[in-house]
Amino acid sequence: MALTLLHARIILLETFRIPAALIGSLVFPGLSLLFFVVPQRAIADNPEFATQAVIALSVFALMSNSLFSFGLNIAANREQPWDPYLRTLPVPGVSRVLGQICSTGLMGLASILPVIAIGALFTAAEASVLGVLAGIVALGISALPFMFIGISIGYSMSSKAAIAVVQIVMFGLAFAGGLFLPPYLFADWLDTLSKFLPSRQAREFVIWAVQGGELEPWVWIGILAWTAATFALALLLFRRDEGRRYR
Repeated sequence: MALTLLHARIILLETFRIPAALIGSLVFPGLSLLFFVVPQRAIADNPEFATQAVIALSVFALMSNSLFSFGLNIAANREQPWDPYLRTLPVPGVSRVLGQICSTGLMGLASILPVIAIGALFTAAEASVLGVLAGIVALGISALPFMFIGISIGYSMSSKAAIAVVQIVMFGLAFAGGLFLPPYLFADWLDTLSKFLPSRQAREFVIWAVQGGELEPWVWIGILAWTAATFALALLLFRRDEGRRYR
């Protein structure tokens, strides 16, 4: 645990030393809500629609933070001589992974604070304290596939390629997953397709946690399937990368 916290602290320090790196994670989701949701009073003044918009952009904030933090940081670290040296130390690799997860989780929570604040001040979004806490837990659970996707990207390509791939994956999942547009505006084929995406499943899961109602089986089955599949892929690529370096 001590090594995990140490790794998390170092990663956070490295991140805060480059303030520009925080802008995308902390500012963009909040600005999206401010510019694209708040002016549409038909949505902003409707408690149900406004709450779902805040939830969708909170999912986007956590997703983008997970993809960028894992995908770009791991890809960049693999190109530095410091990373192979760390692997030679008698320290469990799980400490580094858990440290990365803790630091990314803290940054993810920080990234949703502007979204919640703007939603509370400028829209009719509403939720009970218990609903907010349940939503945060649901966000953490549904973020696991995005973390593992980021790890897979980081261990499978260079940092230059990772930048492009992360952006394509992030915006593709956001648009097709109903994070920028509500799914009821989708064509039937896109609505059906989006139900197989982790972003749509995360959206519906967090909405259920905050607002209640019925949880469709495809939501939790999809989250479990994506988590298992992406974890297996991340583990495979990590071992392949380790084998290439130390064979």
